[in-house]
Amino acid sequence: MTDPVREKFEQLASELRPKLHRYCARMTGSAVDGEDIVQDALIKALTALPNVGVLDNPEGWLFRIAHNTALDFLRRRARGVTIQSDEDLDMIAATDSPSHDHETASMSLRTFMRLPALQRSAVILKDVLGHSLEEVAAITGASEAAAKSALQRGRVRLREFARDPDVLLPMMSDGMRARLIKYVEGFKTGDFDMVRAMLAEDVKLDLVAKFHKQGKSEVGQYYAAYAAAKQWAYSAAVVDGRPAMLVYDREVSLGTPAYFVALDFDGDRVISIHDFLFARYAMDGVDLSLLDPAPPKNTSEGNRVRTT
Repeated sequence: MTDPVREKFEQLASELRPKLHRYCARMTGSAVDGEDIVQDALIKALTALPNVGVLDNPEGWLFRIAHNTALDFLRRRARGVTIQSDEDLDMIAATDSPSHDHETASMSLRTFMRLPALQRSAVILKDVLGHSLEEVAAITGASEAAAKSALQRGRVRLREFARDPDVLLPMMSDGMRARLIKYVEGFKTGDFDMVRAMLAEDVKLDLVAKFHKQGKSEVGQYYAAYAAAKQWAYSAAVVDGRPAMLVYDREVSLGTPAYFVALDFDGDRVISIHDFLFARYAMDGVDLSLLDPAPPKNTSEGNRVRTT
């Protein structure tokens, strides 16, 4: 027999997942880390569900869990990013504006990382996701006065950042670049035996929103669908500073990638794969730099693609 409470929760989680990802990716500056946090938060919520009783605002509850999970991640990453309880409450004029909200929503993930955590959270929740100031305070655990101050200061800082020269992402080493291009070349030529040979014995695969696999034998089976497919084109890239493969849908566009596959290497071996085939919302706001000498299609920006 199905559990109606769990069934309702899973439906809500599915509907909210893109919004939760938009929030967590901007809180951490990474689409991949953001997705990991969403998964952790949903597991925590599902575990707590039997004991929470009736929820007046289940969406706010989920966002509060995601917010706290993101802060835990940032602390573990040792960047010292925490909510600042001593936020100065002096008010700075920064009125609501639809055009300003659109400008904020289109900023890259790493731009938000230049804000203190409470300012970052307030701006994302209010200007990117459309939450009320009251909801911002409830999700972050701040007072409404502190949330309002953080929102106004965050808006001002983001406008200043928009006038700054773009911050360059770290360069990829020649060895890493060669390994990544080799991996992507296997997809281009259909040489998936070569691709499988690059896998570490304990490689992990996250086909986001679908399933997880671990081990060279199990993960190796995942390439069968790519080997059979004819609609995809591929390009090596850096996504939010990480090695990645961009995937283009030939039937839609060879200029704009449909999604990406993030990769982690240990020496010459692939140790983890995050494939966003079924979670294309993760493309929102990421920074992409093409590495291939001959990408599927040149863009007006040369070898750089920016998605917003």
